[in-house]
Amino acid sequence: MYPELMVIPMREELVRAGIKETRTAEEVDAALAEPGTTLVVVNSICGCAAGKARPGIRLALSNTPNPPDRKITVFAGQDREATDRARSYFEGHPPSSPAVAIMRDGKLVYLMQRAVIEQSTAQSIADELLRAFDAYCAKTTA
Repeated sequence: MYPELMVIPMREELVRAGIKETRTAEEVDAALAEPGTTLVVVNSICGCAAGKARPGIRLALSNTPNPPDRKITVFAGQDREATDRARSYFEGHPPSSPAVAIMRDGKLVYLMQRAVIEQSTAQSIADELLRAFDAYCAKTTA
């Protein structure tokens, strides 16, 4: 675990983008129990989180007409209980940090893992997330 003082700016980067920190398993469960869509960001101290994932996520959120209903984040290596709980919803997928998921009514509908993030730019991550928001978060009209 890194000293909390060291990770504060990494936490705040996502909070400033409107993403709620969840630091306990109960907070994760409560967010994912709500109906609708939830963006789940598994934050990390690594370079690909700093230079690619967080900037790409912020860019996508600031440009989408179809934002998720809720946005939460857990911090891998810091908030272990919350991170483990969030990952438990990504059934069938190995742990990854950073990672970006979209949940609908508590079920995984989209997952971008570290392997994709490492091979991408912030802009291509934003573009992919915009596509995912359009596909999974767009409100349907009756």
